Amino acid sequence: MASKQTGDASPFTRGTLTFLEELRANNERDWFNQNKHRYESEILDPALRFIDSMYEPLASVAPHFTAVAKRSGGSLMRVYRDTRFSKDKTPYKTNIGIQFRHELGRDAHAPGYYLHIEPQQAFIGAGLWRPPADALRAIRDRIAARPDEWRRAIEDRTFAGLYRLGGESLSRAPRGVDKDHAMIEHIKRKDFIAVREVRPVDVTRPGFRKKMLESIRAAEPLMRFLCKAVNVPF
Repeated sequence: MASKQTGDASPFTRGTLTFLEELRANNERDWFNQNKHRYESEILDPALRFIDSMYEPLASVAPHFTAVAKRSGGSLMRVYRDTRFSKDKTPYKTNIGIQFRHELGRDAHAPGYYLHIEPQQAFIGAGLWRPPADALRAIRDRIAARPDEWRRAIEDRTFAGLYRLGGESLSRAPRGVDKDHAMIEHIKRKDFIAVREVRPVDVTRPGFRKKMLESIRAAEPLMRFLCKAVNVPF
C-alpha cells in the first residue's frame, strides 16, 4: 500500500497531465516502455497515494465503499486497454480512472464513485453504469413504485447543485411499463449515473481531496436510493 498522504497537497501535478498528453500523442508500446519510469512517478504513484489518502475519509461518510491502493485489482483502473473487440487498437488508456466500489460489488456494474482525469476533461461520478439486467429491473421498479423518493434524491439541493444526471436511455418505454408513466424518462435510463465536472488543473491543486469528499457526501441521496433498489447497504 502507498504511504499515507499528509497535509492538503494533491499528489497529482502538472507532470501528471503532461504525461497523459504525451501518451495520447504517442500511444504505442515502444514509447510507453521507454517512459515507464515516468508512468510510475507521474501516474501510478500519485494515484495510489490519492487512493490511500481517501481510505479513512471514505470510511467515515460511506463505510460500505472501498478505497484500495493496489497496483492491480484495487481502486485504480488498468492503464492497458482491452482491444480484443475494438476497432481502436491503441494499447493504453490516456486517462486516470479511479473507482471507489461498493464492498459487495465485483465489477464496474456495482454502485460506486468514480474519478476521471485527463488533460482535456476531469469529472467526479457517482451511481451505476450499465447495471446488469436484474439490478436494472430493480432500479426501474423502484422509480416506478416510489417516484417521490426518486424525485427527492435527484432534486436534493446539494446534489443538484453539484451534479448533473448522465448516461444513455432507451428510445421507448421498457417492456411492461406504461409509456405515459410520470417518470418514464427516468425509467428509460440505461445508466443511473451523476457527473460533477471539474477542471483538470483542479486535481493538481491543494484541497482536491476535500473536493472529492464533498462530492461523495453530496451524492448520498442518489447512492442511498440505488443501494436500496439493489438491496445492498449504503
